[in-house]
Amino acid sequence: MNQGQDQDQAKDSHKTFGAARAVRAAGAARTRRAARTALAAGAVFALAGGLAACGGKSLEEKGGAKSGGGKGDIVVGSAGFTESKVLAEIYSKILNDAGYHATVKTLANRELYEPALEKGQIDVVPEYASTLAEFLNAKKNGPNPKPVASSDIGKTVEALKALATPRGLKVLPAGKATDQNAFAVTKEFADRYHLKTLSDLGRSQQKIKLAAGEECETRPYCKPGLEKTYGIDVTGIDPKGVGTPQAKQAVKDGTDQMVLTTTTDATLDNFGLVLLKDDKKLQNADNVLPVVNAGSAGDKEIETALGKLTDKLTTGDLIELNRKVDAERQKPADVASAFLESKGLVKK
Repeated sequence: MNQGQDQDQAKDSHKTFGAARAVRAAGAARTRRAARTALAAGAVFALAGGLAACGGKSLEEKGGAKSGGGKGDIVVGSAGFTESKVLAEIYSKILNDAGYHATVKTLANRELYEPALEKGQIDVVPEYASTLAEFLNAKKNGPNPKPVASSDIGKTVEALKALATPRGLKVLPAGKATDQNAFAVTKEFADRYHLKTLSDLGRSQQKIKLAAGEECETRPYCKPGLEKTYGIDVTGIDPKGVGTPQAKQAVKDGTDQMVLTTTTDATLDNFGLVLLKDDKKLQNADNVLPVVNAGSAGDKEIETALGKLTDKLTTGDLIELNRKVDAERQKPADVASAFLESKGLVKK
C-alpha cells in the first residue's frame, strides 16, 4: 500500500491509512481518519438520494446570478472529521462573503464525496495533496499502484493535477498548512532518552509497542517504514486506532510507548505527549488545498477568494481550530467565523 493511502487512514480514521480507508474513530480528540471498507450498494444509493437536491450542474445551470446580487449557489463538501468540517465552514463563509450562496454538505468519507465532486453535485472540497493524489492513483491504477506522491509538495501537486484533470477536477494552489501522519511519545519518555526526532528513537534502541490501526503492521509508512528508515524496534501493534483517546491513553499509562496520530492533533498536551520529528521525511507532503469541479472552477472569483485563505492558513491554525472544536466543544461554524474575522478575510 502506498503512502498517500497511509496518510488517508490517519485522516479518515481520526487522514485514514489507504485508498480503502474508514471514517475516523468517534470520540477521537482529533478524530483522525478507523480503516475504511468498501461501500455497500445501499450507501451508494443513499448518497445519490442525499445529493439529488444539489443537482449535477454547473454554477450557471444552478441558477446563475441570484436576487440581491448573488453570484450563484455553491455546495462545499466536507468529510466527517473535525478538521474537514471546520475547513468546509471556512470555505463556505469566505465564498458567501465573496457574493455566492454557499452551503456545506457533510459526507462520511472520500469514497462518498469525491465521486460527488466529479459529478458536480459538490462544487469544492478542502483536500490534502498526497492523500488525494494516492486515492486517485489507486482509483485509476488499482489497489497497489506505484506511488505518485512524495515529500516534495511541488511534484506531488503536479502528479495530483495529472490524475484530477481527466476527471473534471481542478486543483487550486496548495498552501503552507499541512496535516500528516506523526508519531508521539510521552514527554517523560522523550526527556529520559533525549528524544526529539524519530532518528533519536532509533538510536536509543528502545523497544516500542505502537498504538495505531491494525493496518500499521504492513503499511510501508508505519511499522515497516519506522523499522527500515529509522531502525526503530517495533515489537508490536496495539490496535487502538489512529490518534484515538484510547490509543493516547495507552501511551500515557505506559502500556504502549508510542502512538500514531497526526501533526494537527490538538489534544496531545492533555495526555502529556509530544511529537517526534520525522527528520528523514518518511511521510509525504500533505498540504491543504482546494479542489473544485471544473464546471464551477470557471469562475475566477472562487479561486481568488479561496486563494486568500490558502495564503494565510498555517499548520498552527489547523491545530488551534481543531482544539476549539474538540477540546472546547465550540461549533465548527462559530470557530470558522471567528477565524476568518481574526485574519481579516471577511467583512465584519
